[in-house]
Amino acid sequence: MSSGTQNQITGSAVSQVRLLSERMAIRTAGAPLVMGNSVRVLKDARENYPVWLDAIRSATQKIYFESYIIHEDEQGYEFAEALAAKAREGVKVRLIYDWMGGWGSASRKFWQKMRHDGIEVRCFNPPNLLSPFGWMGRDHRKMISVDGCIAFVTGMCVGQMWVGDAERNIDPWRDTGVEVIGPAVIDIERSFAQMWAILGTQIPGSELADPRDIQPAGDVGLRVIASMPNTAGLYRLDQIVAANARETLWLTDAYFAGTTPYVQALRAAALDGVDVRLLVPQATDLPVVRALSRSGYRPLLESGVRVYEWNGSMIHAKTAVSDGKWARVGSTNLNLVSWISNWELDLVIENHRICHEMERMFINDLDNATEIVLSPKRRPAPVKKLEKAKREWRKRFEASSGSSAAAGAIRLGNVVGASITNRRVLGPAEARIMLIGGILLLAVSLLAVWQPRSVTVPLAVLGVWVATSLLIRSVQLYRQGKKEEKAFHKEMGKLKAQEKEEKGDSEQAESQTG
Repeated sequence: MSSGTQNQITGSAVSQVRLLSERMAIRTAGAPLVMGNSVRVLKDARENYPVWLDAIRSATQKIYFESYIIHEDEQGYEFAEALAAKAREGVKVRLIYDWMGGWGSASRKFWQKMRHDGIEVRCFNPPNLLSPFGWMGRDHRKMISVDGCIAFVTGMCVGQMWVGDAERNIDPWRDTGVEVIGPAVIDIERSFAQMWAILGTQIPGSELADPRDIQPAGDVGLRVIASMPNTAGLYRLDQIVAANARETLWLTDAYFAGTTPYVQALRAAALDGVDVRLLVPQATDLPVVRALSRSGYRPLLESGVRVYEWNGSMIHAKTAVSDGKWARVGSTNLNLVSWISNWELDLVIENHRICHEMERMFINDLDNATEIVLSPKRRPAPVKKLEKAKREWRKRFEASSGSSAAAGAIRLGNVVGASITNRRVLGPAEARIMLIGGILLLAVSLLAVWQPRSVTVPLAVLGVWVATSLLIRSVQLYRQGKKEEKAFHKEMGKLKAQEKEEKGDSEQAESQTG
């Protein structure tokens, strides 16, 4: 076989693999790869907020703003005023916030002021008597789109905590966002239009960007994954990425509580020699999630997954990067609430330049993190393939980071390195979460024995609420069915009358002909 023929066969095989990979991604996440975009990774509020405000202030036609939380503080007022100023100029400004996210973060007066200033504000999923458990699904998306030309997808909301307070020595929250210019803006904008339609009247089609009007702006291919409850598209895609990773899989997550299938996917990758790392907060605004995260460390560590806790005030980013060719940035956390229950928005980027930038960012973040390790007695024997893969990646990134602290953090088992990087032995996290659960269950049980009504009455109220909502909704559906049935019979009557009339005309025409 000639070398030319062999190259053709190899090229054909590679093309087939790429086609299969593309088909798998589309079917799993429901998002095609959109080429021709300019993408810029933005770190923390110091890079994100100024660019967002510049884009808002440059708007001439429309602004779509969707955020889980907008705090009624200095940052919230700055954005509210910027949006109001554009609304007064005649720019169409539409804003969505989540009721649960906004509860306790902003007053009704804050939103009323926005509406008074000409901003169209819609609240997602406020309490509803007909849906007792509707609050469990939240609009957790964070995006901005301006004039159909530029868009931002991010993990951060609007609030002072992302800026910090230098006078009180409070560090800003660590977070990541992405700026997009190019054809993918259409998909980002339409994800907003989808949510807007769920909350009321639709956005007119003429207002949305026309694909023919948006020209390529760069060389980046990406997918816009607008997750909805019970679709689990990103959940399945995350597992596929873990299964397909060959060299690295580095994850940053604010509220990690991985499911058994996902944890097993990470374990299998690590045992197969993939350098799997997970960066999570040490301090968090949700201590329960922290306990849940720590309870799941041991199976990861025993398989060779490396776990780090951020030493700053809070790391809120939701990012992933694998093999230097696949990256994800957005609003989805690695837990069932985000994967299954919420409306989320993420970008999956397939570009070597952006992915390498994400890798460098991750390595730099490890400089401000503490590695969690098993005690020497429980540490498993090293796997040769795993250690070989880790050594190769250490050399690459020690050279790029230029930090002796980071280099020491990578040397597992080195006592000097451990002291430099502030490693600590894994604490009894599993016992702690079990203790909390046991105490709570015991307290409820004792309360039920001593004060039965304190338990039975709330349960009875909840039961009546759920039953009432089911009865009301069943009546509504029954009436809707009757209305549709009546409309159907009415339409059928019209068709039969028309048919009868046409038959009479036909018979009359035949008699005249005869």
